[in-house]
Amino acid sequence: MRYIDHGPAGGAETLRLAEGPPPVPQTGEILIEVAYAGVNRPDILQRSGRYPPPAGASPILGLEVSGHVVDLGPGVREWRVGDAVTALVPGGGYAEYCVTPADQALRIPASMDLASAAGLPENWFTVWANVADMGALKAGERLLVHGGTSGIGLTAIQLARFLGATCWATVGDDDKAAFCRASGAHHVINYRTTDFAQAVMATTDHQGLDVILDIVGLPYLERHLAILRHDGRLVFIAFSGGSRGEIDLIPIMAKRLRLTGSAMRPRTIEEKRAVRDALEARIWPELDQGRLLPHIGARFPLHEASRAHALMESGDHRGKIVLAVKP
Repeated sequence: MRYIDHGPAGGAETLRLAEGPPPVPQTGEILIEVAYAGVNRPDILQRSGRYPPPAGASPILGLEVSGHVVDLGPGVREWRVGDAVTALVPGGGYAEYCVTPADQALRIPASMDLASAAGLPENWFTVWANVADMGALKAGERLLVHGGTSGIGLTAIQLARFLGATCWATVGDDDKAAFCRASGAHHVINYRTTDFAQAVMATTDHQGLDVILDIVGLPYLERHLAILRHDGRLVFIAFSGGSRGEIDLIPIMAKRLRLTGSAMRPRTIEEKRAVRDALEARIWPELDQGRLLPHIGARFPLHEASRAHALMESGDHRGKIVLAVKP
């Protein structure tokens, strides 16, 4: 099969097309002939040597795919050869064939093409687990998400509206702000021209927020603690600005704040299945009706994976970037 290889730690230019044997599904796994693979920030980190794959996972990049089941490992009962699926995968997505636990696959939503479906798993698994589960966001509450036009950001905006919450989002320019509003954000802040914390307090009558989905870390920590209201939840999913530094614990005690966070890749198959089942019950019916849809911002053929990575690193994209493997 063809797949994308990369150096031990380098830039996007190290990505190159290679050939090797396809994987073989083990007990509880399915083999997918990949149509499209989603491109995600963890792929950038893995390529640069800062996010090694877990033990037993494919060293090939790629955490989500869409395509068709072509083989079943022992014990698989839920899927059949020929089924069209989208799946969260432990690695190996940038390839013509990829294996994944059967419990991490979902059917393609009605009337959705394979390219759009490839942009669902990583974002929806991550956002549901961290905002709905760990963040416990509910109707009437307020959510702040940074990077509003990213795949994660747009998904979090849609989830907030689905749950009946109000969403604030930050972006880096006015064009992205307009796009974010059109995508459903109630309030959008250009963090380059406006202090997001001051803007949040001004638009909440100084009451603050209930949940913050944080991708920045240390540089925003003090402001995040200040703008969370009593019983607020700060949920970390990345640390683009750094993870180490001092913290004043008083606001946490005074307001009964909860600081938590998680990464999806290290979770057990059982934990991921629980998220999969929640999405299947709550979100997939909405996708079937076209009420929640991913935005595919760019498509590249597999052999142009380096261009896809360069675009993601530039921050100029909106929504998902996908690789066309066998469209």
